Amino acid sequence: MYIRTTEVRGDPAKIDDGLTLVREELFPAVSAMDGCVGMSMLYDRQTGRCVTTTAWSSEDAMQASAAAVRPLRDRAERTLGATSGRYVHQWEVAVMHRDHATPDGACARLTWLSGDPSKVDDTIDMYRMVILPQIQGLSGFCSASLMVDRETGRVVGTAAFNSREDIEASREISAGIRERVVRELGATVDDVEEMEIGFAHLHVPEMA
Repeated sequence: MYIRTTEVRGDPAKIDDGLTLVREELFPAVSAMDGCVGMSMLYDRQTGRCVTTTAWSSEDAMQASAAAVRPLRDRAERTLGATSGRYVHQWEVAVMHRDHATPDGACARLTWLSGDPSKVDDTIDMYRMVILPQIQGLSGFCSASLMVDRETGRVVGTAAFNSREDIEASREISAGIRERVVRELGATVDDVEEMEIGFAHLHVPEMA
């Protein structure tokens, strides 16, 4: 399974317009493309930053969709009043685990890491055997995933929780987990973001 993420910073006042566009127009259009298995949108109302994700059954399907997706991405940026250039990245889905569907008001923590490309498999093993068991025991846990870029060594882990309160309560434990990853794998934490889940229709199968 493969994922394409698009990161933009828009006008916070236009977040709801962007969500409406995703729900009513972009999701139906992308879902009709061969190999698409879902879409999601996360956002930060304070900064206007949005991360939109599409999931694909194969790398070939993801690559074949590039031209058709581009005008949809342009429209989304205009609707959101994007104030900076987009950042588009493609990932392999290494781990996906769901406890239950995300309810209204759910939030997610995204942890972006950079490391040695030769240690990507070690990172996946650590996520499965050490990190995921700790995360899924936290109050309000909904789901968790790990996406990797084997060429660059970049990875992004996402953990979703029922509410803002649940994600805030998990910060200390999550920080301890990050410290262990950095120490044992020699990785660098590029960024940690907590975002609201505005649209969640990624139908990636269980891969834990």
